This record gives sequence, structure tokens and C-alpha cells, in this order.
Amino acid sequence: MNLTAKSIAKLALDGRDDLIAFDDALPGFGYRLRKGAGGKLLKSFVAQYRHAGATRRVLLGPGETLSLEQARRAARKVLAKAALGEDVQATRNERRARDRQTMRSLVDDYLAAKECAPKTLREVTRYLTDPGYFGTLHRLPVDKVTRKDVAAALVAIARERGNTTAAVARGVLSAFFSWALQMGLADSNPVVGTVRHEIKSRDRVLDDDELAAIWKACGDDDFGRIVRLLVLTACRRSEIGGMRWSEFDGEAGTWTLPAERSKTGHALTLPLLPAMMEILTAVPRGERDQLFGDRADGFTQWSAGKRELDGKLEIAAWRLHDLRRGAASKLGDLGTPPHVVEEILGHRSGSKSGIAAVYNKSNYRREVAQALALWHDHIKSLTSGGKRKVIALRK
Repeated sequence: MNLTAKSIAKLALDGRDDLIAFDDALPGFGYRLRKGAGGKLLKSFVAQYRHAGATRRVLLGPGETLSLEQARRAARKVLAKAALGEDVQATRNERRARDRQTMRSLVDDYLAAKECAPKTLREVTRYLTDPGYFGTLHRLPVDKVTRKDVAAALVAIARERGNTTAAVARGVLSAFFSWALQMGLADSNPVVGTVRHEIKSRDRVLDDDELAAIWKACGDDDFGRIVRLLVLTACRRSEIGGMRWSEFDGEAGTWTLPAERSKTGHALTLPLLPAMMEILTAVPRGERDQLFGDRADGFTQWSAGKRELDGKLEIAAWRLHDLRRGAASKLGDLGTPPHVVEEILGHRSGSKSGIAAVYNKSNYRREVAQALALWHDHIKSLTSGGKRKVIALRK
């Protein structure tokens, strides 16, 4: 029959469950009626063709939505591709499958396959899963993410979180798409060609007056105790914020940062000197292993804590990481050898890299204890107004 508005209107199932009326003028183009759930009559336009000896059928659209002419034009395109040997339905099925492979759905597979230090894995996970970074890309099919999409996300990150964060996030996303490219899940890396945000070198070193002001402004709460411990230990904020009671050895008088919580993947053991003990004994001991915060990974309210602390200070802009850099610099000024400073910082570079790292296994335990005793004494002199008095530790 010739499919026209009138002929279509006259079609009926007449007791059947399914009926397709094909057009004489355009073979393969049809109008379908079938019985749906609850007896509802479903109407649609279809295109039918043969490929590799099998009959294939493509849904063009609902009969209530497409006009006859719109459906006919769509059928001509499908049938023309089929005549050239393309399996249009298989292509559509493949596209549907790819559409289900969104960026967010593939991130878990990427993280499971990624080999890196635990600390690095946590950071990569945060950048790829937290909607605050690439949330606008999460629902997009991974092979449909464009350079424009990535560029817009990076601009937003730089505006809200700064160029340094945007630069790090860009590197993480690029590594993800490189993996997707290798796995055949994407045809290109859309990060390539996007703007590289400039990372300004961090050279802020707090002077003694600023350090004393920060120490005195710290409250008797989790954040205040963490900041003071950051001053005394020169550790990273996550290392102190995630402290656990099980990491302390009271008999040995030490705290050990385990390898799985260390950015470098190496354990670090520091002595528990009096200034640290004074802070730690004031921490309420509950049933949780974590000293600080309410979550399993420890303290997380960094922004709120920093804003509250800054409200009590009258110093130039500073970051928590400046405490670590400042401690390292001041230790050098106080005469601590570079290799001991590196050991305190938990670095695996400089004097403990390359061939030196293979043969030199010393942890400089005594030298580290002496340097930290000197540093603690310096902090005490700044914050209490007393004179520095350093006593050499016995062997």
C-alpha cells in the first residue's frame, strides 16, 4: 500500500498484536501498530533492510511525533546507508552502549587499574569523583567529551579554586583520558590543547612574629591543635589531620606515619617531644581511632577552620603548607643539615635519591630528634617569650 495520512489513519490491528504496513513507493519504509502494556495502541515509523543475510529493523520514531514526510526522509537516509553496506541498527546499538559509558561510570575502572602511592590515589580519586571539579563531564559519554567541555571545566576550577588546583586537575584528567584512549574507549584525549594554567612558585616563609601570632591565635579545638602540630612537625596537613591513636608508641615515645598515609609511600617515625605531648594529651580520647574530625579519614573542615583562624590574625595571606616550608627553612637557619631536614619532611630526594637511596638506609633517628628538639625550643621561645635552651639528647 501507499503510505499516506489517510491510509495510515485507516489501519487497525483487528485482533492482532502487531502489524507493519510497508510503503509501495519506498520499499522498506513502514508504519507499525502493536499492542502495548494494558492494551495501549503503540504507533511508530520503521525502516527495514537486510544485512549479511538477516533482516534488520530500525525505529525511526513515534507515529504521534513524526509527520509522514519527516519519517519518509529519515527512512531514505537509513535505507541509503543500508544499500551501501552499513548495518544501521548495529551502529545504533553500539552508540547506545557507548552512551552508557559515561566518564563517571569509567572512573572506577580507571582507579582500580591505577598503580600509585595510596596518598596519590586518594588525590586522583578526589579530582575525578568530586562534582566540584569535573562534575559537568560526569554524565557525558567518554568519547563525546570535547576540548570545549574540558576547557570550560578548567576555567571554572581556576576561578573557584586557583590556578594551581586547575593545573593539577588538568594533569589528572589528561591521565584518565590517556587510559581511555589506550583501552579503546575514546578516540582522542580532549585535554590536549587546553590552556595550561600557570603555577606560581610558592616561596612564602612566615617570619617569627607571624609564626608566633598564628600559634597564639589557635583555639583549643581540632583545627587549633592540628595547626600547632603542623608547626612542630613540619608534616603535611593530611598527615596530621588523619592521625590515629594506633600510630603512637608510648613505650618508644614515637609517632609513626604509616606508608599508606604518606604521600611518598614511605613510613616516617618522629619522636614525641614535650611540646607535642602537651597538645596530644589535651585531645579527647573516644572510641574512634582517629584523633581529629568526624570522618573515617580524619579532619576535613580545612576551609572553615582556616577562615576562623584568619579572622583572628592581622598578617599577609598565607597557607597551611607555608608552615611546612617555613619549618624546613628555619631548621636550616638553625644549623640542621639538609639530609636531616629531608628526613623530617619525609622526602625521598636530594641526599636520599638515586644511588644514595640504595646504599644509605639510615633514618638519622638521633639527628632528627636533636633537630626537632631545637625547633621545639625555638617555637617555645617565640610563643612564651623565654630564652632558648637546648639540651643535647643522650645516646
